[in-house]
Amino acid sequence: MDKALATMIDNMPEKTGKSLDEWKKILTSKAFEKHSEAVKFLKFDHGVTHGFANTIVTLSKDKSEAPDDLVVNQYKGKEDLKKIYDALINLVKVFGDDVIITPKKGSVSLIRKRQFALIKPATKTRIDLGLKIKGKELTQRLENSGPFGTMCTHRVQITSLDQIDKELSGWLKEAYLMSK
Repeated sequence: MDKALATMIDNMPEKTGKSLDEWKKILTSKAFEKHSEAVKFLKFDHGVTHGFANTIVTLSKDKSEAPDDLVVNQYKGKEDLKKIYDALINLVKVFGDDVIITPKKGSVSLIRKRQFALIKPATKTRIDLGLKIKGKELTQRLENSGPFGTMCTHRVQITSLDQIDKELSGWLKEAYLMSK
């Protein structure tokens, strides 16, 4: 298990008032059809922050949908993109031990106190990296958020490892620093 995720689970009782097992019991007593419905329930009915709510819902699913399995499933048939994903994850882990990596069915959220980035295999040959950097000017490479809508302010399309360069690292770090 990722160190940041383990820390989040350890801190869950203090930060949310309940342990992961207690939250799982609450969620299994309800019948949510969608991930987002369960997240909203935890946020609005129980006052849980988005990061914790998303993690609780993700970890409450069947073992067949564990976080590692969610990532594996995202990259089936897109194995070349998995190397780019791994490089992005290794890059953000250097920023601090407060980075929370939260896999979902179609993407992976990167959270500090709030989500600061989103990694999504958009096609068989491209990863879309969504970033939340308020007030940042668009460039040819740093596009508007596109399909991410309001979840992110910008998007960078990545098709090869060499595109994970100093410029991209700077944008990712800037998004991380803004999310505190």
